[in-house]
Formats: sequence, C-alpha cells, structure tokens
Amino acid sequence: MRRLKITAALIFVVGVLLLSAGIALYSEESIEKISSTKIGEINTKNISASASMAFKNNDNSSSTKEDSHNSSNNILTEINMKTSKASVIIPPRVEVFDSLTMEELAEKLNRNLGNDYIAGKGYLIATECLARGVDPYIAVAIMLHETGCKSTCSSLARTCNNVGGQKGSPGCNGGSYKAFATLDEGIIGFISNLENNYFKVGLTTIDTIGPRYAESTTWPQKIHWYVDQIRAS
Repeated sequence: MRRLKITAALIFVVGVLLLSAGIALYSEESIEKISSTKIGEINTKNISASASMAFKNNDNSSSTKEDSHNSSNNILTEINMKTSKASVIIPPRVEVFDSLTMEELAEKLNRNLGNDYIAGKGYLIATECLARGVDPYIAVAIMLHETGCKSTCSSLARTCNNVGGQKGSPGCNGGSYKAFATLDEGIIGFISNLENNYFKVGLTTIDTIGPRYAESTTWPQKIHWYVDQIRAS
C-alpha cells in the first residue's frame, strides 16, 4: 500500500514536470513567433522608410540635376549672347571727303545730278575724282554747267557722251567737240582732263581753273553757285 502511494506520488511529480516542460516549450515557441512577427513588422517599416527616403533622395537628386541642367543652359545662353554680341563687328567710319564716307558722298552727288542722262553716276564720279585728286564738287558743278543736266541734258552730252564741253578728236558729228563711245568713258575722260591739265599743275580752285577752262568771265561765278548748291544738299 505504501509502495502504491509512493509510485502514485512519483507519477504525479513526473506528470507535473512533463506538464511544466510542455508549457515552457509552448511559451518559448509563442515568444519566438511573436518576436519573429515583430521583427518582420519592424523590418517592413524600416524597408518602407528606407524606400521612402530613397524616393525622396531620388526626387531631390532629380531636382538638383534639373536645377544644374537649367543653370548650365542659362550659362550657355549667356555665353552665346555675349559671343553673339562680340561677333558683331562694326567697321570704323571712313570719311573720304568733306566729312562724308564714299557712300554718303556718292548719294550727295546723285541728289544733284538731276533725273536725266547723267543721273545715278555719283559713285563713279566720286571714286574717279578721289583716285585722281580732283575735287568732286567742282567736277560735278562743271558738268552741270556744261551739259545743262540739272534740268535737261544737252545734245552734246546725249549724242556724244561729252559731259565737260571738251574739245578734241574724234569730233562729235565731225565738229570740234570730242566724242566718247559711252557715258562712263565720257565721265572718266572729263575727270582725267581736270586731273592732268588743272589739279596736277596747281589749278585747284574754281577761280584758278576758270580763265583756262572757259572764255566767259562769268564762268567762275556760275560754277561757285553750283558748288554751293551741292555742298548744301
């Protein structure tokens, strides 16, 4: 009987121990599951946070790149504008006569050549006169007086291209006044005559040219009048 009691007690104790062990194992398993779940949640949160930060950083990086790109574009635009401005070279003003450029002088002469036969020859007259050392105002004044082209050019100018009343051969229509094949030849021949027979020998003013160029004593006065008109135009 006593042995039975002892055996029952031992079985009870063993049962309690086994039950305790089972509870402990269950608790440990639960703890592991809970811990694993918590860690998973924490990791998920960390991953989400990292992804969010990465996304924000990527946005910031894109924004920075865009700002940098825009800044580069602005700098390039500014450089291009400066280069464009620097590449525009304005040539210096070159005055050739009476504070005028060649173009201005030619236009001034054209304004005085009328609308008839010698109209528009200002540039040819200007270049020839300056190349030969002849005053272009005096040359045009003599042409206007000798040809009448301020209104209507004479037949000598129209028929034989003689713009200065020059004499010589070949004669125009067999006369004593010289004939030229073209108007340009007539203008160049006239200016060449002023160069060689007047300006080169020191006759460079209207008053010194007059006595040799024409018999009329009023000729210088008339040429002065034309020159004043040309200069004022």
